[in-house]
Amino acid sequence: METIGEHLDQTHRHFQHVTTPPAIIRQLLAWYDRHHRDLPWRVTPTAAAQGKRPDPYHIWLSEVMLQQTTVQAVKPYFAKFLAAWPTVADLAAAPTEDVMAAWAGLGYYARARNLKKCAKAVAEDHCGVFPDTEDGLRALPGIGDYTAAAVAAIAFNRPAAVMDGNVERVVSRLYAIDAPLPGSKPLMKARVRDLTPEDRPGDFAQAMMDLGATICTPKRPACAICPLRDHCLAFAEHDPERFPVKAAKKEKPVRFGAAFVAVNPEGEVLLRRRVDSGLLGGMTEVPTTEWTARQDGGQTVDHAPFHSAWQPCGTVTHVFTHFELRLSVFRAKAHETIHAGGWWEPVANLGAQALPTVMKKVISQAIPLAFDKDPNR
Repeated sequence: METIGEHLDQTHRHFQHVTTPPAIIRQLLAWYDRHHRDLPWRVTPTAAAQGKRPDPYHIWLSEVMLQQTTVQAVKPYFAKFLAAWPTVADLAAAPTEDVMAAWAGLGYYARARNLKKCAKAVAEDHCGVFPDTEDGLRALPGIGDYTAAAVAAIAFNRPAAVMDGNVERVVSRLYAIDAPLPGSKPLMKARVRDLTPEDRPGDFAQAMMDLGATICTPKRPACAICPLRDHCLAFAEHDPERFPVKAAKKEKPVRFGAAFVAVNPEGEVLLRRRVDSGLLGGMTEVPTTEWTARQDGGQTVDHAPFHSAWQPCGTVTHVFTHFELRLSVFRAKAHETIHAGGWWEPVANLGAQALPTVMKKVISQAIPLAFDKDPNR
């Protein structure tokens, strides 16, 4: 049986190993060359060796889409956007409503509004060419530290420290960082900065992401086949799943409101557009009460957009980042043309509207087959 002293000696040896960036970089890149994921926006090491270079537009678009979203969810959206808007200039010229509709279902809709603003800035202020430095990228609308670093490294091979959730997990385990998130982020970022090589920084960033996504996973990491296990303090301590350490989660507040699905004799549904600012800004919705992340909205037919024989259809629940929303759903037939600040849309066209997921849930609760042919549902 291993003694405490032997365990400490082993941990010390691993700590010495983990502080040798050249070995980590070499082994990680060798692993990436063999085991990288093939992604629609990625230039693989083989393609790069043949002279192909990443398209900054593709890298930027994918990175914005991937925030808080999985690769599998993003792939069809990425393909749809490129088919509709092959260049950043095309996206800049697109109607905002079309961009929001194409984004519907990806969530975090401020990203879509900022996507359009950023594309316009690149097209108008930079002649359609993305800046090739972190500072230049960060100056664009909607681009923060992470996206600027990712695009700089992957698209332009700048030695930028790229840290997403996957990289946080890898680094926290590699160095056994005990401080809880989010307070430990600066330390993790410093470690990533120390590791990022001058040569192939883009491949290094993507390798770290791939390692976290495929091997150094949140649960049951495949340490036996990890290229960095000989450098990993968490592996040496036999407890990789403990990292990253997270602060205790606060219980999400629950907010309540009501949503109203009106159908006219032509089988059309009353829709309206939300204001540009705030939660779900600029997206399409059925009439709903004024709930927010901080307050409840009305929950009864007394708050309906017009007088009618509203019938209850049950409740839908949707979880946002900071709160849970429960909407009482009502449905009514409209026997005359009523606009209530919106427009009437045929049910068959609902899939093409900029309806966020919560509104698709509401409409489906009132009209169960409304989205049968909607591929984004």
